[in-house]
Amino acid sequence: MIMAVQKNMDPKKCPMPVQDPLVRRNNFDEVALGYTYEMAVNEAKRCLNCKNKPCRTACPVQIDIPAFIERVANEDMEGAYKIISQSSSLPAVCGRVCPQEKQCESKCVRGIKGESVGIGRLERFVADWHRENCKEKPEMPVQNGHKVAIIGAGPSGLTAAGDLAKMGYKVTVYEALHLAGGVLVYGIPEFRLPKIIVQKEIDNLKAIGVDIETNMVIGKVLTIDEIFDMGNEAVYIGSGAGLPRFMNIPGESLKGVYSANEYLTRINLMKAYLPGSKTPIKHSKKVAVVGGGNVAMDAARSAKRMGAEEVYIVYRRGMEELPARKEEVEHAEEEGIIFKTLTNPVEVLGNEAGEVCGMKCVEMELGEPDASGRRRPVVKENSEFVLDVDTMIMAIGTSPNPLIRSTTPGLEANAKGCIVTDSENGLTSREGVYAGGDAVTGAATVILAMGAGKAAAKAIDEYITSKNA
Repeated sequence: MIMAVQKNMDPKKCPMPVQDPLVRRNNFDEVALGYTYEMAVNEAKRCLNCKNKPCRTACPVQIDIPAFIERVANEDMEGAYKIISQSSSLPAVCGRVCPQEKQCESKCVRGIKGESVGIGRLERFVADWHRENCKEKPEMPVQNGHKVAIIGAGPSGLTAAGDLAKMGYKVTVYEALHLAGGVLVYGIPEFRLPKIIVQKEIDNLKAIGVDIETNMVIGKVLTIDEIFDMGNEAVYIGSGAGLPRFMNIPGESLKGVYSANEYLTRINLMKAYLPGSKTPIKHSKKVAVVGGGNVAMDAARSAKRMGAEEVYIVYRRGMEELPARKEEVEHAEEEGIIFKTLTNPVEVLGNEAGEVCGMKCVEMELGEPDASGRRRPVVKENSEFVLDVDTMIMAIGTSPNPLIRSTTPGLEANAKGCIVTDSENGLTSREGVYAGGDAVTGAATVILAMGAGKAAAKAIDEYITSKNA
C-alpha cells in the first residue's frame, strides 16, 4: 500500500558520495559510491509526483519515473525495481551512464527553482538494492514458438533481446567479441561502470531464455540470409559503431597513436591495468586525448590511472561547448586532467624510432555558428605551438563497421556507412530486418541505443504477429 509521505522541499539534490580524487585517480574502483538507504528515501521525497509526468516523456525507454520514485519514498524498493524493469532491461547500467541531466532530469519540475530530483541516482540505488537483496531468479516467460535473432550484444541488442524474450520469443544474440556487453564492457571504464554490474544484467537476460553466442562475426561466420535460413523470422541489427575515425594529419601512423576504441578496449576488456596483464599497452608519461566527448574523458581518466604524469584533453572549441557530461568533466578536472581547449592538432611528431615525441597544434577561436548551431572554430593566425607528449589518443567519433551491410544484399546504408531505416521502429530496406542504435545513428548514448532496441522489439512483434495471423 502506498502511503502519503512528507515531501522534502530542499532545493538541492542529495550529493553523490564519491572517492577522493587524489585516491581514485590511482585505482580503477568505481568513483561514485552510491546513495545509502537513507539518502535514497530522502531524495525520493523531493519528487512532487507530477500528474503529467514530464520526466517520463523525456526518457527514451519510457520508465514510469514518478511511480518508481514514489515506491522508494515509501521504502518499497522491490516494488520500485519491478516498475523500472517493466521498461528497462539494464537499470543498473542506465543509473550509472545515462545523461539524465539532458533527458529526464531536464524536464523535472523541481529543476525550475532549484535542482532536479536525482532520478539517475535513485534508479542506480534501486537496481543495486535489488541485486544485493533479491536472490530469486526472474520468471521464465511462456514461449510463443517464434524465433528472432539479434546481432550485437551491446545495449541496443540486449534491450531488444530482453523485450522480445519477455514476449515469449526464442531469442539468440550473436556477439563478435568473446564477452557480451558491447560498449558496456569494452568502452566504458571500470571506474564508471563495474563489469560485474554488466554481467549481472546479462545473467538476468539469460535467466529469461536469451541465448548469447560469442565469437560470432556476422558477415564472416554467418550471413543474415543464413540466419533467416535457420528459422528466424526477423533479425535486429544492433552492432554499434566500432570503426574509429582519425583526423588524417601527418604522423598518425607513428607508434603511440591510438584510437580511443583500441586504448579503452585494451584496458577495459583485456584488463591491461591489472598487474601481470599480457595485453600490450604503452605506459605513457605525457598523453594528449583529442576530442571533447564522454569517450575522450574516459580515455584521459584511464591514462591518468595507467600512470601518466600529465594528461591533456585537446579540444577545438571551448569549455562551454564540450559535449561530455558535466559530471564527467568535473571528475576529470578533479583528477588533474589538463584541458587545452580552443586547440587543434595539425601534425603528430615522431623521433628516429618512429615513436610519438610531440604534437604540433594551432590555437582556435570561435566564429559564426555552423550547421549544428555551435560556433565554428577557426584557426588563429600565427598560433602554432608544440605540445610535449609521447602518446596521442584519438577520440573524435566512430562509424559502423561495413561488414554486415557489405554482406547483406539489399540493405541500404547512407554516405556515412549507417544503416538506413524508414521509421522510428527501425525497419530497414530488407523485409524482416530491423536496425537501431549506433549502427543507424552513428556514435550516440547508451540510453538512445536502448530506446531504439525497445522500439524495434515492439515493431518485430507486430510484424511477426501480423505475418502469422
